[in-house]
Order: sequence, then C-alpha cells, then structure tokens
Amino acid sequence: MPPPLSRRAALAGLGAALLAGCGPHVLPAGPPVPGSGEDTEQPATPSPSPRPDVTVPGAGGPVTVPGGAVRVVVLDTAELDSAMTLGITPVGAAKAPLDAALPGYWPASRLAGVTVVGDIGAAPDTAAISALRPQLILTDLAGGADHTAALREIAPTVATRTTGASWKDDFQLHATALDRHEQAAAVVTAYQRHVDQARGALSAAGAGGQRISLVRFVEGSPAVRVLARRNFPGSVLADLGLSRPDAQNADRPDLDAAPAQLAAADGDLLLYAGYGDPDRNGLNATLASPAWHALGAVRAHRAFPVDDQLWFQGIGYTGAHFMIAELLHLLGAG
Repeated sequence: MPPPLSRRAALAGLGAALLAGCGPHVLPAGPPVPGSGEDTEQPATPSPSPRPDVTVPGAGGPVTVPGGAVRVVVLDTAELDSAMTLGITPVGAAKAPLDAALPGYWPASRLAGVTVVGDIGAAPDTAAISALRPQLILTDLAGGADHTAALREIAPTVATRTTGASWKDDFQLHATALDRHEQAAAVVTAYQRHVDQARGALSAAGAGGQRISLVRFVEGSPAVRVLARRNFPGSVLADLGLSRPDAQNADRPDLDAAPAQLAAADGDLLLYAGYGDPDRNGLNATLASPAWHALGAVRAHRAFPVDDQLWFQGIGYTGAHFMIAELLHLLGAG
C-alpha cells in the first residue's frame, strides 16, 4: 500500500482530472486548481461598475448583499473553501482554534493576502473585521449564532444553518451571496466529472468494495471520534460509492468509541487524523495501545494518517477534489 499522496502529486492529478477533455467552451470560468498557476481570483477591491444588489435567503432570513462583492470575510472553513473555489480570496478569515493557521491545502501564495480575524466559534473580533471594510460576511449558525447581530452592524452577513453534511447546499447559498452562479455551475460540473472518473478508476482497480473507516482524535474529547455518514468526508465517500463499516453506517455525524474499545473504527482501509496536540487528543496513546494494534486494518498495514485540515475541515468542492485524489492513491486506483 502506498504512503499518503503528497500535495504536489495531488495537484498534478487533480489538474489532470479537472482539465481532461475540457475545452475552453466547457469551463469558460471554471474554478482554479489551487497552486496550479491557473488561479483567477478577483482583486479584493470593489468593481468599478457596481452590479445590482442580491437578496440572499440566509438561515437568519433574507439578506441584501451588494452584487459582485469581493471584499469578503469568512468565519468558518466551508465558507473559506466556497469563496476560494469561486475565485475570491477573502480579505479576512477565522481559523480553527487549535490550528496555527488556515487550512494548508490552499497554497501559501493565496493565503498570504488573508487576515486572520480570530477563531471559529469564538466571539468575532469586530474591530479587526471592521478594519477590513468587508462588503459581505459569510458564516454559519453552528459556529456563531450568537454573534450574527454584531456582524450585521459591520456588513451584510449571510449565514447557513449548519455546516458539514450540508456542504453542497451551503455552497449554492455562498455562490448566490457572491453573485457567482455561472462559476458555481462550472464547479459542480467539474466535481461530478471527477467523481465519475474516480468511480471508473475504482471499479477498474477492483477497489469499489472496500469499506472505508474514518477516525478523528479531537483535543478536549475523552473518546475517539468515529465518523458516521452525515458529515463532509462521509458524503464524499458516498458520492464515490464507497461503503463503510457497519458501525459507521449510522445516519448521524459521528459516534464516540472508548480508546480501549475500537471495534467500530475497523475497516478495510482506516484513515485517521488528529486535531490539536497528539498527546492531549489521545492520538499518540491510542496508536500505541493493544486495542489499536488488534484492528484488522492496522494488522494489514492499511491504516494511514490523513491531513485533518483537509479531510475534516476542508468542507467544500476543492477540499473534496483533493480527498478524491488521495483516496484513489491509497486504494491503488490512481
């Protein structure tokens, strides 16, 4: 079994998957492949020709947003992926509290222009956000329902109800707020093409019947978090037609497993990641435990670490493309 795919190799494979068979008339304004040199993000300055306002049906009610807004602040990772995928580099973004920086699956050259405005779920730094003069703020009620009133004093604020499993619907709401419907349609088309190609590759490699286990170690949680179906990575696996271990087929985001009782974490391929310090989130202790080494996937050398910022925080179409590329590599199909 090969090691996890390097980001450089993933970029090469992702670019080929998105561009194969696509002439300029198919994706005239398609999403840039991050880091490929094809980035087409708009400058973070207002358009010289203002477009009509847009009314967006956000979770907190209709919001009137300036048409073609480009000075955007995003307060969760799904909003970051949506904006960047649609060609807009936000002027400000919130990061995960225990991460040192924004998700690293985006190239540093694009993130360099983004000001970190605090932590996801925490009270927003309204002074820092105001200083960026945003035209639009994107957030979700799961991470900041109590903060939307303060944000609306700064700029029109569009919130989704939640995040994760709803990522495709949330992306469409973000696209409406960003006034980028044509680009959004191209993004969805490119993703479906990549999924179709991946399904074919998995079938040709005889890997379609593999049961994929997803496990996350989270600092502050006493249990090991075993991912079920209703979450972002679970939905991508479902798009690919990949099955899950029986215990993970639950119609919920996740289930907790005691570190000494990890049967629910087993699968034909086990992918795991840690959020926070590996000594404090239980990752190091669990990987050294008898219960971990008793798992079939571990005994078969089919348990691999993956990037938490991508697999569990990269909630969006670009994150999904990278996940698919890495899955194909790990399953011997790409």
